[in-house]
Amino acid sequence: MEQKKFDLNSIIGFVLIFGILIFIMYQNQPDEKVIAAEKAQKELVIQEAKAKELEAKTVAKATIAVAATGDSTQLVQLQKSLGNFAYSATLPSAKAGFTTIENDLVTLKIANKGGYIVEATLKKFEKFKKGSGQLVQLIKDNNANLNVQLLTSDNRTLNSKDLYFEPTLTKVGADQILSMKLKAGANEFLEYKYVLKPNEYMIGFDIRSQGLNKVLNTAKPVDLEWDLKTYRNEKSVSYENRYTEIYFEHEDGKIDYAGLGQMEESDLDKATFVAFKQHFFSTILLTQTPFETAKLKSTNLVLDDKVDTTFTKQFNANIPLAFTNGELDHKMSWYFGPTDYKTLHSYDQNLEKIISLGWGIFGWINKFIFIPLFAFLSSYISYGIAIIIFTILIKIAMSPITFKSFLSQAKMKVLRPEITELSEKFKKDPMKKQQETMKLYNKAGVNPMAGCIPALIQLPFMYASFQFFPSAFELRQKSFLWADDLSSFDEVIRLPFYIPFYGNHISLFPILASIAIFFYMKMTSGDQQMAAPQQEGMPDMAKMMKIMIYVSPIMMLFFFNSYGAGLSLYNFISNLITIGIMIVIKRYFIDSDKIHTQIQENKLKEPKKQGKFQKKLQEVMEQAEAQKAQQKKK
Repeated sequence: MEQKKFDLNSIIGFVLIFGILIFIMYQNQPDEKVIAAEKAQKELVIQEAKAKELEAKTVAKATIAVAATGDSTQLVQLQKSLGNFAYSATLPSAKAGFTTIENDLVTLKIANKGGYIVEATLKKFEKFKKGSGQLVQLIKDNNANLNVQLLTSDNRTLNSKDLYFEPTLTKVGADQILSMKLKAGANEFLEYKYVLKPNEYMIGFDIRSQGLNKVLNTAKPVDLEWDLKTYRNEKSVSYENRYTEIYFEHEDGKIDYAGLGQMEESDLDKATFVAFKQHFFSTILLTQTPFETAKLKSTNLVLDDKVDTTFTKQFNANIPLAFTNGELDHKMSWYFGPTDYKTLHSYDQNLEKIISLGWGIFGWINKFIFIPLFAFLSSYISYGIAIIIFTILIKIAMSPITFKSFLSQAKMKVLRPEITELSEKFKKDPMKKQQETMKLYNKAGVNPMAGCIPALIQLPFMYASFQFFPSAFELRQKSFLWADDLSSFDEVIRLPFYIPFYGNHISLFPILASIAIFFYMKMTSGDQQMAAPQQEGMPDMAKMMKIMIYVSPIMMLFFFNSYGAGLSLYNFISNLITIGIMIVIKRYFIDSDKIHTQIQENKLKEPKKQGKFQKKLQEVMEQAEAQKAQQKKK
């Protein structure tokens, strides 16, 4: 019985596919060598933070005492520590108070101490799952700090986060304006101004000073220090953490990110915004005048995916703010809201670019095909059905390419007996066999690469889907069949143990997707092997293909188990439709007898002019054959 072989072109296609999948799986794995050093550095940071906290508490107690009793002795002592800013301790606001501003979308609580936002709640979204009753809070319980480090003219270093601001809340129309002033005198102050408009996630934020040109050392910029420890908001901590990172935009519009390693640091210049991006929610600081420089740092807090955790990453930004004519005057904005393409795009400030849609052609496919098409479908039907219709339309659009691939396989299958005959005839002369095989292809009008090229054309769409579905905010907490959240895994069984690279749960859609992949490969592998000419000196591709038929679905099963159910559903439907299209094409569009007749007719015609690649390949073969002949003569 004739042994089946698998052609090299198909192997290249499969290797490319698995290369992409393996790249996606392992690109974000933590570097174990850094973990020990990270722990030591974290302990040092904690010790330094405790020392600063103790100092701040001492100053705060003295401040409260002065405000309550007006003790002149304590005021003198406080002036030794705070200089002119001891004035703030004499005000009624020098106490642990808060001011709340809110609209229909967000609630912000700003503390007197430090003057910064200590709670940022998104009123339209729940954490973990729909119906949890827990609103998404990007800032709460001291997970964030905003500090301006003040260098005074008398050589003191003060931190605004330890000092008390005086709040003044006013309204201009429907806008709420909160002025927080750190005073060094009646008309000398550092001001944070917050402006909250109705139905907006964007909050105006200005930092300015008045009358501090003699109080502060204005020879060099002050440092704006912004820290955020990101709360976990989704069901899968590993999945959420994979898409939690720092993004920033350069003045020229180029978007960059700090990286996803255990600890990443970046220095940037001329930045128009810095985004602390979580998977589905983001905190973004924008500026009208680009930041001249900034230092960014991202530390991974999830060292073990098996351990349930509260936080995902620690973000730090250090941004120097320059003085203008001896005063600070920086107009900025905060964004506290969803990492949703449509919402971010509506601000027309390139914020949507923090959503990873893939580079080059992958990003174009997502931006101009996937996003508009899916938005249109999901506006009329449920999200689960929208994914199915979306997949059907994509596969129908790709069906001509699929048809060409199957047609090429059918032609190669018809030519196989003649190719086998050439292999037997020239089995002792592999080079001659290759030359004669190329001549046969040329006479028959068959391109051996025609089956591989369509498969390669479809690869960008496959990779684009791996970027689109994890970034689709619309799928968050949207249910379909047994999946209660299409943006997370569709757990049907919780395991009492943890399986490496798989997890401690069983998701059903990945199982269905793997089964579909298995049958697809089972149906196509036979034709591909029959179509492929026997290659002398090549490994036994038939055995390799048999292994891949079983290994591929297992790899996909492990890969998709912790991914969003929407992506698994897409892949399941995609492979199911491909199987259906393949059956229809084979049964109704491809006739082996007609193909055989057409090939025989092509042989009688004058051979087509060879392409540049085929011509060059034949020349190389002829040169090699000539060299071989000369060596034999010697």
